[in-house]
Amino acid sequence: MQNEVQTTSLVEVQQMVQSITKQQGISTLAFVGCGASMSELYPAKYFLEQEAHSLRTALLTANEFNYARPNFADESAVVVVASLGGTTKESIEATKNAHDWGCTVVAVTHNPDAKLTEAADYVLVHSFFTSYATKAAKTKVVLEFSAEMLNAVEGYDNYDAIQTAFAGIDDVINEGVKSVTPAAKEFAQEYKDDQLIYTISSGATFGTAYSTANFLFMEMQWIASPVIHSGEYFHGPFEMTNNGTPYLLFMNDGKTRHLDARVLEFLQRFDARVTVIDAKDYGLDSVCAPTVIDYFNPLIITGVMRVYAEELAKVRNHPLTKRQYMWKLENY
Repeated sequence: MQNEVQTTSLVEVQQMVQSITKQQGISTLAFVGCGASMSELYPAKYFLEQEAHSLRTALLTANEFNYARPNFADESAVVVVASLGGTTKESIEATKNAHDWGCTVVAVTHNPDAKLTEAADYVLVHSFFTSYATKAAKTKVVLEFSAEMLNAVEGYDNYDAIQTAFAGIDDVINEGVKSVTPAAKEFAQEYKDDQLIYTISSGATFGTAYSTANFLFMEMQWIASPVIHSGEYFHGPFEMTNNGTPYLLFMNDGKTRHLDARVLEFLQRFDARVTVIDAKDYGLDSVCAPTVIDYFNPLIITGVMRVYAEELAKVRNHPLTKRQYMWKLENY
């Protein structure tokens, strides 16, 4: 196990936000990253889209941010840039650009001494290796930061409810994953020879679907995986559904559950091979009120999916760390 760090505490997040919001005229909270780090910022962006009245938000891949500066990138913007190890060159450049453009820059990383932090005004540190809950620690700390920013800038009616959810979600994740190994082993055996798996979800969990498809499947297992939003499935992609077509569906507990359930009904109707990971099975409602539960689906599903990915890697004899190009090529 690599050396672990402690995630920035809620009190530290609150102090950070208090310092940031002393500045008047903040109008944008934007999120920037690459790969898995970008997808792990998605729930915070989704949260602000749903809850903010005036605070603007955006989610951008780092090199597009670097080469196509958005007009919001000035003194009125807080820009959150994430990279697990803090070494992603495009994200390092994004922190520098955001700083030079006058933005308040918040770096998010597992390594507080990384180059990512050099041009940042503030640093959110997250753990990663301790437990399955820490696989979602980046998402959680950025969501905490976003809730504090929203509350400070314009107020947030469900602030107390979301604090209760933050306090309990790690235990829900770690307890939930204890029961999933048999289902994960079954999934691994069923899908081990597939060269393509469609990945589907909605709401805040669409970022987790994107991450699963692009990184756990394509990057780490070399399995092609188109990612589909449940709301878009019936507007083109459902034509690919046939007897035996492999799907992985993340079901949400919350407002967009109907979208996921509609997809599942169709997949079953036409005898597709579908595995469902349903957030409702893991007791989210024990810590999450209906007003905030949508934003915590991706955290529990991230933890559970990690078990599924580990079991798939075992039966395929393809470690999650195996790469063709990453870490092996200097110029790309």
